[in-house]
Amino acid sequence: MKLDILAIGVHPDDVELGCSGTLINEIKRGKKVGIVDLTQGELGTRGNVEKRYQEAAKAAMIIGVQVRENLKMRDGFFQNDEEHKLQLIRAIRHYQPEIVIGNVLHDRHPDHGRAGKMIAECCFLAGLAKIETHDEQGGVQQRWRPSYMLHYIQDWYHEPDLLVDISDVFEQRMQAIEAYDTQFHTSEAGDEGPQTYISTPDFLESVIARARMFGKRIGVKYAEGFISEKTIGIRNLDSLIQLET
Repeated sequence: MKLDILAIGVHPDDVELGCSGTLINEIKRGKKVGIVDLTQGELGTRGNVEKRYQEAAKAAMIIGVQVRENLKMRDGFFQNDEEHKLQLIRAIRHYQPEIVIGNVLHDRHPDHGRAGKMIAECCFLAGLAKIETHDEQGGVQQRWRPSYMLHYIQDWYHEPDLLVDISDVFEQRMQAIEAYDTQFHTSEAGDEGPQTYISTPDFLESVIARARMFGKRIGVKYAEGFISEKTIGIRNLDSLIQLET
């Protein structure tokens, strides 16, 4: 399946928190979008792997992606080594995305930065002809290098290189995030498990606050921020957002 955009997250819910508004925007414009989760989030304090798959599937339906798969790397213990790189290169070559959006390069959770670096390296390595990978039928995959690799901003603040207006789809974006009900909500019965850093109301309030702050910087209500190690170009000046004066 050829995709226009492939969003990659080391944990289920990373993509929803980091770039789901942008994905929804692009899907509404007719783009083909998919998600690859590197791990099953099995070290999460609340919920379990089965529940996480259910939550990820629900979020994927809300966003409207064409495909979502999980590479089942070890949560917390995967390494940026040859074995794991080849696994991700196979996925990139399979979907042949023009744009990859992945984890940030440095963050509170060590998995985020390790994954961000691996994703960026794999986007480059997937374009090398002498790295041989095979599809599910055993055929040799064609080399493929995405045109752009963007990193979404996660827990720690980073100055964005690009801000995307998500005002029109913000409520849908929040529904996708809230699909992870064991992660971000606490019921009266408390069946989800103990309170965590991301399960308090303050966490979701901070997610909303950041979107408002990014939006304010470009004169819209809500925005998502991205970092690019590659200079971004536009085809014409009509792509620029007209700020209010």
